[in-house]
Amino acid sequence: MNEFLSLIDRAIQSYNDYIGGYLILFLLIPTGIWFAFRLRFINITKIPHAIRVVAGKYDSKGTAGDVNHFKALTTALSATVGTGNIVGVAMAVYLGGPGAVFWIWVTGFLGMMLKYSEVTLAQKYRRFNSDGTVSGGPMYYMEDGLKDKLGKWAKIMAVVFASATILCSLGTGNMAQSNSMSDAMFTAYQVPTWISGLLITFLVLLVIVGGVKRIGDVTARLVPFMAVVYVGATMMVLVAEYDRLPAAFMMIFESAFTGTAATGGFVGSTVIMTMIWGVRRGLFSNEAGQGSAPIAHAAAKTKYPAREGVVSLLEPLIDTIVICTMTAMMIIVTDTWQTGNKGVGMTVDAMNTGLHRFGIDGMGSHIISFGLLLFAFSTIISWSYYGSRAAIYLIGEKAVKPFLYLYGLFVFFGAIWGLDIVWHFVDMVITFMTIPNLIALLLLSSVVVKETKDYFKAMESYKP
Repeated sequence: MNEFLSLIDRAIQSYNDYIGGYLILFLLIPTGIWFAFRLRFINITKIPHAIRVVAGKYDSKGTAGDVNHFKALTTALSATVGTGNIVGVAMAVYLGGPGAVFWIWVTGFLGMMLKYSEVTLAQKYRRFNSDGTVSGGPMYYMEDGLKDKLGKWAKIMAVVFASATILCSLGTGNMAQSNSMSDAMFTAYQVPTWISGLLITFLVLLVIVGGVKRIGDVTARLVPFMAVVYVGATMMVLVAEYDRLPAAFMMIFESAFTGTAATGGFVGSTVIMTMIWGVRRGLFSNEAGQGSAPIAHAAAKTKYPAREGVVSLLEPLIDTIVICTMTAMMIIVTDTWQTGNKGVGMTVDAMNTGLHRFGIDGMGSHIISFGLLLFAFSTIISWSYYGSRAAIYLIGEKAVKPFLYLYGLFVFFGAIWGLDIVWHFVDMVITFMTIPNLIALLLLSSVVVKETKDYFKAMESYKP
């Protein structure tokens, strides 16, 4: 069994190293730049408007949809604010050096434009199910939006994307999360991974059978709370090491374009390796361009597709520009990126080192474990919704319950399998979603531009 898994792992690594990583790098960034200029950098200019929408200023009764703007945002955020912020950033720095953080920033900044575009399209082409709930996402705007341009290939592209979404829900949103949770529990409290796996699986199934409304209720409470706890603790470390922040920023910018020589336990990197790992982990963190978040945002109550698109601008800002940056800076200023630890262990060491300055010893393990459990759990339950919508698209509504039980089984698998194979699988299946989605976004860019112009023209004469 171990030899078989090792063979599978090597095949996946070969794809990631020689195909997937380069495809994402040379497609994601140019697509983000294209939309940034076509939409006149609304990822900067419309942030105040996005905050007003989330606050409920434009809510109206009787609007079709399942959840309000805030719950749609927290559901999507709970799927992105997860292990990528704690473990993913540490892995990026471990494999790509401090310079990888710069490319995480680039991915986040351009990702705001990609997220806006894909969410706007998801709202425009969404469908209503027989029970009144909403289904939407890239598979629908591929099939309906591209049928005149691509003919039968539009449906084929949609099927490929939906199939990849199911795979990705089992990998990105499921196994990577339960793996990190069980790893954290074993590292901090020596809890056997199979026990953690069983407990996590039971709790996940308890929540996800309630559908998107229950998921929205749970994540609306979990996301703000877990963000405050983790960000607060990380901020303490950065305050304690404030004098080292300028040098850390300088190191990030310098090594982003020069690579980083191996020191201590760090593996060393070239410039291209730094770029690839930064983009990979940035994409894993905020999922912009991957096409997952539009599935959640399609359920939002609004009559303007672009309004929900504006809301989604906030996700990469919160997830990548703020939270990932704090994690990365904590790791760099405490020098724990050179210790040779990998994954959650590096982040735990960084927090323990920083909190020691306040006379708080050993609390880093508990804070990281607690934050990781909440982050990862909310990601798992949100990704179950993404996978179930893809199953509905491919098979029909009868597929939901069987999929959810399969999903629970993979929660357990992720908890007990090794770290490397899980993350290699995650990197692979992300490309299966992202590549067709980015192609669809480019082909539908004129639709996004029109929806944007129509919406903000309507807002000029808006009266509450």
